[in-house]
Amino acid sequence: MDIIATTCQGKVRGRVDGRVAAFLGIPYAAPPFGAHRFRAPAPVKPWKGVRDTLEFGPTAPQRPYRPPLDQLIPDVHIPGEECLTLNIWTPDAGGGPLPVMVWIHGGSLRNGSAAMPLYDGRAFARDGVVLVSVNYRLGVEGFGVFPDAPDNRGLLDQIAALTWVRDNIAAFGGDPGNVTVCGESAGAVSIAALATSPRATGLFHRAVMQSGAPHTVSRARGAKTVRAMAKALRVPATAEAFAAVDRERLLDVQTEVTGKADPISGGPGFDIVADDDVVPADPALPTVDLLLGCNREEYRLWFVPSGAVDRISGLTLRMALLKFRIPWRVARLYRTARPDAGPGVILGEMATDLLLRGPLNRLADSRPARTFLYEFAWRSPVLELGACHALEIGFVFDTLRHSEALTGPDAPQPLADAMHRAWVAFATTRDPGWPVWNTQRPVMVFDHPGTGPALAPRQEELEAWL
Repeated sequence: MDIIATTCQGKVRGRVDGRVAAFLGIPYAAPPFGAHRFRAPAPVKPWKGVRDTLEFGPTAPQRPYRPPLDQLIPDVHIPGEECLTLNIWTPDAGGGPLPVMVWIHGGSLRNGSAAMPLYDGRAFARDGVVLVSVNYRLGVEGFGVFPDAPDNRGLLDQIAALTWVRDNIAAFGGDPGNVTVCGESAGAVSIAALATSPRATGLFHRAVMQSGAPHTVSRARGAKTVRAMAKALRVPATAEAFAAVDRERLLDVQTEVTGKADPISGGPGFDIVADDDVVPADPALPTVDLLLGCNREEYRLWFVPSGAVDRISGLTLRMALLKFRIPWRVARLYRTARPDAGPGVILGEMATDLLLRGPLNRLADSRPARTFLYEFAWRSPVLELGACHALEIGFVFDTLRHSEALTGPDAPQPLADAMHRAWVAFATTRDPGWPVWNTQRPVMVFDHPGTGPALAPRQEELEAWL
């Protein structure tokens, strides 16, 4: 059965399946090409009549993940230029008001889309939450730093989407005064920036950060990837020059320059830059309620399928300690706690704590506002991935049927029930179901069997970094 809702730009037609209505591919900004390329998002032109929103909109320009990640996290490619769209799943179009969750996908700011089946919002709508998922510009189009273009264009896209939600979500049964932003990896990093951006003030009221900590770089550092691409293209490092390059050629060179980078080992990539306009160079701490955490073995997504965990030798570990100025006593502590682990596992465990668990704990310590911490600990049997990066998403969305490449076919549904229920509760009541962060450092550990709170898990290792 079809259903019609009225937005500020015009009427849209969605489809009801069971008790959930889905509106897919609604434009929240003009296509970011032609006169709008490398510019801030422009308003959508209103339309007459009823616009069909029955299929996902085009995906932002990108290349698939490199092997073997392309098999574990398969991208969706939908051609077209109208890539600044959002999707809505609601149990009550036109009724409400119901709590709203806005999902910002991850992918190192150069991969991903809201059309991935893993992000299907039906389970949230089934449980009384209006779920909105957002596409935004990626890679050099969204986060390349140029002297003649606005910075953080992908982040500006997200702000435009949140503004659209504020102005229109009531027509879909949502409460614009009860919006939770939720994201994973680069989506969580984006949310950390949004929480401090004056341009996003009042657009959301709670935030969930999964496997991503606050991180910005200077404009000078952010421009390095564009300069490397410009050198390969033999053009000036300007938006005007890049706009004149064939789009496929631009993606090819972007892949050449950034292809071997990953969040653990680093390398050329794209970052949110502190520009004192969208993102303050000296940001204030976010005052909204936060739910944040990471997976116990984040590093294994990059270290294990590639075979890096076995190639890392004792010499490589020592060189990494020197490069990142990690004291020897820290490495000894990790090795003592894992006497049978090889150098690759020790390095990966330290990298997970250095880049994620430590910063998230410090963020929780520094905030006067309500904060809840979690850790995802269930270990996937697939390729010995363990509790790796991105594994928790299918549990949060209750979409395990779309997560088998990471989880395998026998992932525990009771764990998905528990995790999904906690996210719904946080969006609905501000309380996910475990104690708020305090001096005892409570962390909800999601595992199967054995989900439950723990006090200051592995605190000695975290304190070793101080």
